[in-house]
Amino acid sequence: MRNIVPTGSLMVLVLFSVLLFGKAEIYIVTLEGEPVVSYKGGIEGFEATAVEPDSDEKIDVTSELVLSYAHHLEKRHDMLLAMLFEEGTYKKLYSYRHLINGFAVHISPEQAETLGRAPGVKSVERDWKVTKLTTHTPQFLGLPTGVWPTGGGFDRAGEDIVIGFVDSGIYPHHPSFATHNTDPYGPVPKYRGKCEVDPDTKRDFCNGKIVGAQHFAEAAKAAGAFNPDIDFDSPLDGDGHGSHTAAIAAGNNGVPVRLCGFEFGKASGMAPRARIAVYKALYRIFGGFVADVVAAIDQAVHDGVDILNLSVGPNSPPATTKTTFLNPFDATLLSAVKAGVFVVQAAGNGGPFPKTVLSYSPWIASVAAAVDDRRYKNHLTLGNGNILAGIGLSPATHGNKTFTLVAANDVLLDSSVAKYSPSDCQRPEVLNKNLVEGNILLCGYSFNFVVGTASIKRVSDTAKTLGAVGFVLAVENASPGTKFDPVPVSTPGILITDVSKSMELIDYYNVSTPRDWTGRVKSFKAVGSIGEGLKPILHKSAPQVALFSARGPNIKDYSFRDADLLKPDILAPGSLIWAAWAPNGTDEPNYVGEGFAMISGTSMATPHIAGIAALVKQKNPHWSPAAIKSALMTTSTTLDRAERPLQAQQYSGSETMSLVPATPFDYGSGHVNPRAALDPGLIFDAGYEDYLGFLCTTPGIDALEIRNYTHTPCNYTLGHPSNLNTPSITISHLVGTQTVTRTVTNVAEEETYTITARMAPAVAIETSPPAMTLKHGMSRKFSVTLTARSVTGTYSFGEVLLKGSRGHKVRIPVVAMGYYK
Repeated sequence: MRNIVPTGSLMVLVLFSVLLFGKAEIYIVTLEGEPVVSYKGGIEGFEATAVEPDSDEKIDVTSELVLSYAHHLEKRHDMLLAMLFEEGTYKKLYSYRHLINGFAVHISPEQAETLGRAPGVKSVERDWKVTKLTTHTPQFLGLPTGVWPTGGGFDRAGEDIVIGFVDSGIYPHHPSFATHNTDPYGPVPKYRGKCEVDPDTKRDFCNGKIVGAQHFAEAAKAAGAFNPDIDFDSPLDGDGHGSHTAAIAAGNNGVPVRLCGFEFGKASGMAPRARIAVYKALYRIFGGFVADVVAAIDQAVHDGVDILNLSVGPNSPPATTKTTFLNPFDATLLSAVKAGVFVVQAAGNGGPFPKTVLSYSPWIASVAAAVDDRRYKNHLTLGNGNILAGIGLSPATHGNKTFTLVAANDVLLDSSVAKYSPSDCQRPEVLNKNLVEGNILLCGYSFNFVVGTASIKRVSDTAKTLGAVGFVLAVENASPGTKFDPVPVSTPGILITDVSKSMELIDYYNVSTPRDWTGRVKSFKAVGSIGEGLKPILHKSAPQVALFSARGPNIKDYSFRDADLLKPDILAPGSLIWAAWAPNGTDEPNYVGEGFAMISGTSMATPHIAGIAALVKQKNPHWSPAAIKSALMTTSTTLDRAERPLQAQQYSGSETMSLVPATPFDYGSGHVNPRAALDPGLIFDAGYEDYLGFLCTTPGIDALEIRNYTHTPCNYTLGHPSNLNTPSITISHLVGTQTVTRTVTNVAEEETYTITARMAPAVAIETSPPAMTLKHGMSRKFSVTLTARSVTGTYSFGEVLLKGSRGHKVRIPVVAMGYYK
């Protein structure tokens, strides 16, 4: 996941800082005066550049009007700094002109104080850091048969839609982004981004599929965090994460996934014909800085992307803003949405605990992660006949033979190597090849694997170097939340993740391995064989909400008070996702040097929604971001493939995982259904003015703060924030009875809808009218009345269903906590 700032003319916020030159730090400064996106005129010599809110018209950033006004703003930034400070005592990193009016600058705290007192300066904030929120899914989602044919097949799916990725860059030579086996790509006139040139190869990063490639590292460099040897001073992906997310959303169709001499199927993006625009602002060691990310988002919107994918989020709450909806990311993204860009962001990986969502605002599509129907399982058969389950993407040991088991700690070359954690099996040179060769090597899964200093890939390499026929990694203790993913290896191997099964293995090994009085092994008598784990098992219990996926309730401020807005919005596959990888990427130690990786995170779920949104946008090019989000949400499903209610992975006890009934705080509206999203029947539309009304109506938000960010007074309210026209209803404090209204617009043929509702017993629900008929393009209001029947101190869940006479079903979740008057 990642972050950004203002809207219209939004003020930039800031964050937590980093390394310094002397005492200097990075500050984000916002100034009075409108940015390009919201300037309505008034300055002599500069005509208005803003377009009417919620109109189909887009700002022409190449026009003389826009270029002239943007240059005027940048000149003002430079003049202000030159007037206050001596040359050489500061360094301006970026001028922000399109979404916010301000700049990023590297100065001392004393200079920041001087700047904060200068006329026309609205805010001076320290920068903070952001972090990444880190195949088979097209078939699981029904894309090849149900969606792609309606758009002309996979070779036209997403045609001419540009998806911008603010991430760790791209590996442009990957087959997922190649153009030699596809129809030629024509120009995309609406997109105006540029392609940087690789400083080493002197070739640019674009090829028709990739239409833009830029990188943003001024803040990282000023902070002293940037290392050009590993971070690459170009759009090249030195991490892997950026290539992975781009391929999930828009990678080519049918690319063979080959690793370790095996093929694990074929990978495809959700919208294989969509174009990719790269805005690198994340780096593999330190993540990123908000100043760089804001610059990347500002540039992406200026360049004309249709969709913005943010698999990134804040490391911590901002230091100055109390309101979640006005943190730098959300505030800047409001301006992006005003410019007509559909913004999708990872919900966060802090699950399964409540209030861990890191994407807060109604103008953003916040994506939770699901486990899809594919599981890779394996087993170890012991000489005593016991079969121990585990995971391992590996071939089996040969034939029906059993092989001797030897523990790493029993085959050390000498006792002096104990300091190297030999049981991790990371260093073949400390183990005795004569004792390991031809046998199965037993290793221990230590904390080193959790922090990334040890990897399963290196265990496999050790086994291969020593001539072992395979390896077993036993987990002897696990912290709550430890996630074990299968890793492809070329040698037979298995990870025993269940501590009790590991103990069973260790007991069998000890009983079968006689030792002398010093503890040295006399002979190795334990035997076993490793099963074949290369083929996935498909489960009907999918999808499930992944354990790590961040949960609601949503919060309206950093005191963690509940918001009257549901988050996350939607659920998409995010666990064990195969996609492209950068061969020089080190984000995952198990995939160093590989061309593909299978990784998990809401980072992986987000580009699924970005790609599916591209398909919706392709079919409906004039739809607003809210309309696209509505189509995705109202057509989603709350049932798994066996037609049972969705379940969520959760902790039971201290360390074991169980499945519990999922709620909208886990999945939002439900799991995405691409086929239905292309034909939603009705949409719940909203625009910039509605979002301002939501902000102005939310209790506890200072109207001055809203004006600072939006340059707009609070002269429009909704009565209650839950009246915002979203495809969900949330009332965090339901006292007595409350009625909310929603407006739907028919985007299909004329149809009559019956409206029904159901709710948990603690809250009564009624809808009005009971039915309505809408012609194509027509909008109608309906109301939902909620009454608290009892005070339970917990949320009640329900839904409103609009069932159409022509077969459309439109469902919105309802969430409320009741209080007596």
